[in-house]
Amino acid sequence: MTRCLQYVQLDVFASRLFDGNPLAVVIDADDLDTDAMQRIARWTNLSETAFLLKPIQPQADYRVRIFTTRQELPFAGHPSVGSAYVAIEAGKVTAGKRSLVQECAAGLLPVQVDGEGDSRVIHVQAPPATIERCDDAFAGEIAEALHTPLNTARMRKVDNGPVWFVCDLDEASVVRALHPDFLAIASICEAASAIGVCVFGRERDGTASIAVRAFCPADGMPEDPVTGSANAAIAAYLRETDELKTYGPRYLASQGREVGRNGIVEVSVDAATSAITIGGACAIGVRGVLRLH
Repeated sequence: MTRCLQYVQLDVFASRLFDGNPLAVVIDADDLDTDAMQRIARWTNLSETAFLLKPIQPQADYRVRIFTTRQELPFAGHPSVGSAYVAIEAGKVTAGKRSLVQECAAGLLPVQVDGEGDSRVIHVQAPPATIERCDDAFAGEIAEALHTPLNTARMRKVDNGPVWFVCDLDEASVVRALHPDFLAIASICEAASAIGVCVFGRERDGTASIAVRAFCPADGMPEDPVTGSANAAIAAYLRETDELKTYGPRYLASQGREVGRNGIVEVSVDAATSAITIGGACAIGVRGVLRLH
């Protein structure tokens, strides 16, 4: 018997196609098991594929499961933003509702909706992060893989669902000039059960405050175009190290130029609760039907 599921592909963290991070979303995926979802994610061959389901928790407006081509993730930023956008477009949440709750493996996450239609911006609260320091030897391995000097004091291991190694390289020019050793990064991340290494530096020109790059070769993505969880991990680092005062509680991050994109992530850190929110625009490029036999 053939099953037909609605399928959407969109760009996240960009207001027009080809600037953001592509995401596939399968709607009404409740009858799919884990193996089927993983097979579909391998087939789309995108950094992540999201599956919209009916919520289990009564507080939630919708539920989402998120897969890379290799594994399921408890949380990821651009799939969360994109899934909320598609849930609204597909009529899976109450029309006009501004405050939503996403259910995912990382728990119940608040979602704020600003604007309508093409101008709609989705803000998702990231899960709480745990932060650890890295020793000199490990920082040395990362620095060698990145081909750039790295101060141990400006590096942290951040777990906000996925695990990231966050590296502050101070200047955007250093970030944009990197040519990493992807095999070495993959080996380091596999050994540490981390999804990747993200780097950032301060922008001196333009509208964004920081430039970001995220390297995830162990998960099949040498460089991710625009990464919500990495940007949330960077915000957690800035809060932990008291560097947030440099950028303020709300700032813009630029990511993706090095791979032909131009994504913008809106980052916010609540002064009272320390909650971190990442957000951005979306642009739908494909609406279709997924036929499963």
